[in-house]
Amino acid sequence: MLLSMLDALDHLLDSACNFLWGYVLLVALLGTHLYLTLILRVPQRHLFKALSYYVARGKGQEGHISHFSSLMVSLAANVGTGNIIGVAVAVASGGPGAVLWCTLTGLLGMSSRYAESLLAIRYRTRDARGHLVGGPMYALEHGLHCKTLAVLFAIFTAIAAFGIGNITQANAVSQMLAGSALGIPTWGTGLFLAVLVSAVLLGGLDSISRVCTACVPAMALIYIIGCALVLISNASCVLPAIELIIRSAFTPQAAGGGFIGSSIMLAMQVGVKRGLFSNEAGMGSSPIISAPVRTPNCVQQALVASTGPFWDTVVICTLTGLVLTTALLAHPDIATGDGNQLSYRAFGTVGSLGSALLTISLTTFVVSTVLGWSYFGERALEYLGGVRLITPYRVLWVVAVFVGCIIPKSSIAWNFADCANALMALPNLICMIGLTPVLLRETRYYLQGNRLDEIDPTIRSAEDEPS
Repeated sequence: MLLSMLDALDHLLDSACNFLWGYVLLVALLGTHLYLTLILRVPQRHLFKALSYYVARGKGQEGHISHFSSLMVSLAANVGTGNIIGVAVAVASGGPGAVLWCTLTGLLGMSSRYAESLLAIRYRTRDARGHLVGGPMYALEHGLHCKTLAVLFAIFTAIAAFGIGNITQANAVSQMLAGSALGIPTWGTGLFLAVLVSAVLLGGLDSISRVCTACVPAMALIYIIGCALVLISNASCVLPAIELIIRSAFTPQAAGGGFIGSSIMLAMQVGVKRGLFSNEAGMGSSPIISAPVRTPNCVQQALVASTGPFWDTVVICTLTGLVLTTALLAHPDIATGDGNQLSYRAFGTVGSLGSALLTISLTTFVVSTVLGWSYFGERALEYLGGVRLITPYRVLWVVAVFVGCIIPKSSIAWNFADCANALMALPNLICMIGLTPVLLRETRYYLQGNRLDEIDPTIRSAEDEPS
């Protein structure tokens, strides 16, 4: 009875997901990325300038966290199963061409991350506790003066947090650990994660930012080492894999060599969807952590934030896709039917060390993502009902971590997350397009006018009296 109900729910979510992620949303998302890239004169070209602000201390400015801490929390929320399991699912269902579409989504998404983060600072305000808060809901309300869209975005964000930032993350790591040599039961993983997450959440943003700042660079390095081992082991297939990824993105892929067949549209659809799941550019979640940052003006922080999609999609996701494609070419006997286990099998081609590095990476990715997204969900719920909802939300959040680990059908979790992603993206895309004059004005003055270190007295700072 339970399985039949889950099958029905899975089918319903899959149908809704296919509808939301049809041509309309793909065109809207990529169109907005391209539109912002062009009108803002390709903010991606300022990548190295943005990197230089990683160590800026924001002298003369007050705020809750630094540029670097904000980026680490953002990356913690973004770098998760989408970079490993999500890319594997994309390759398994859309072919290797999906990797290129995923990468292009990350590159173009840098402009959207820049824009939404700029607006988060421009329209940030204070909550009842005197803390700086911001995000698309505040930009929609105070910038576009559209309270309805602001409320809808906050509702979708609070719901989406349980999908993209909680249930899918927990489910992916519990299934991998259960199917690994360790054989850890899903309830055991759930109990461990629930206790760990609850301990960190007690400290609020300070605790979350400290943990993420310490963990993100380390976990990324471990994962890159694991990828390097696989690529070195299958070195002769690396160049053919690159060629196959590029060719498959623009031509139909026939079944064979360990790959299933796929069309150009399927590769594009799957690749773009996984690209958004990975970096969340244009979705509106990551800018929420830009609001409490110490920054002289909104453009300086926007530049730093724009590097997020570069690291988590252009670097990490592309590396994952290259590893998977290379491993499949070198070992065509690897089964691609189950995308959730494809990464584990690919890393297993270099022995127990590769499997161990993947297990460690995925586990740390999941914990950091759950922590980062807990903050996004809190701020959305606080916007809707005030600070009194934060404690019950945290309790429900920890419970959802455990439930996500033991849920038997992972496709339910993935489809739920994809639907929530789509619903979040729409109000945020409207926000960025509607506030184009603000984006142009700020960008021309501070970025194109070479005034990135100039203090903007009109943005709310931590020196302001609580309202």
